[in-house]
Amino acid sequence: MTNTYKESQESLKLPINHMSLLNKNNFRLRIRGYGKNQAEILSREYDSDNFGNFELRIPALIDVADIEKLSIFETSIVNGLEMHLGSFYPIRIKEPKKIIISDFDKTLVDTKYSTPKEMYYSLNRPLSYFPSVEPSIELLKSYIEKDFQPFILSASPHFYERPIRDWLYQHELYVSDIFLKDYRDFFSLFDGRLATKDLKKQGFYKLNQLIDILLMTGIPDELVLVGDGFESDPFIYLVLKRLLIENRDPWKNWKAIKDHSIFNLTSKQDSYFLTKFYQLSELARKKDHINIHIHIRSKQSNIEGLKNKNFDRVGFEELNKTVDYYLAE
Repeated sequence: MTNTYKESQESLKLPINHMSLLNKNNFRLRIRGYGKNQAEILSREYDSDNFGNFELRIPALIDVADIEKLSIFETSIVNGLEMHLGSFYPIRIKEPKKIIISDFDKTLVDTKYSTPKEMYYSLNRPLSYFPSVEPSIELLKSYIEKDFQPFILSASPHFYERPIRDWLYQHELYVSDIFLKDYRDFFSLFDGRLATKDLKKQGFYKLNQLIDILLMTGIPDELVLVGDGFESDPFIYLVLKRLLIENRDPWKNWKAIKDHSIFNLTSKQDSYFLTKFYQLSELARKKDHINIHIHIRSKQSNIEGLKNKNFDRVGFEELNKTVDYYLAE
């Protein structure tokens, strides 16, 4: 019995056991927010998309800072019955607001997905099988110790969430907020924002999620971005930095990158991105100053190329000089 239990627990660490690519469910939630003395100050219903995801908007009349606890109820499964799913305490980011957003693959762990064979092996092995990138782990820990609120943003498939959480916990990285690419998007004809080209290109997904995180948290006083120099992280982080620190028309920023090979935006993504750029720029204008630090994991074989990279048509050469390209073999 003990061996069987241990084997089943070990199997849960394998990404392939969490794929659920065709799971499709709609839900309706009632969210009740409570302030001091358990006084109810918010009660509102929200419908999910076809994948069970929610984009929540709390009315501007309600001061979010007054909400001390949230209780969540499912209301659509049984007509007339509210099923209590649990209560949650919002994460509050201390002032001054400090945020660190880190990539996972090739930044914290040297995973390999470049061939079908490597993809197959990665799905059938725990993440502990792959080498850890110790300099990146120590870098992330050092910022967390300085009271930076950590986020993991990766283009890894959504079914890696539990293995990634296990890995982070084993390495004493206590990160509750993990954002992964939902591969069910590629099976949706109408609801998905990702196109088939986004299976390989990470530009739209990662920049969109970065902006969403900042729209959710508000513009921080200090923002740290950690990634790797093997794909598109430097370019994406520099786009975000320009959006935040340069008083430039968001339309010009969008125009400069929309046709870049890292993005190749669809018409649907075009309008979606432009709206997000304006939202973020509006928030950034209200902030007097923001410190942005970019750390990119490099190897001896590519570090000089990264430092002296020519960014085609977008003029990031001066901004690129502010990036910390650190060696981690």
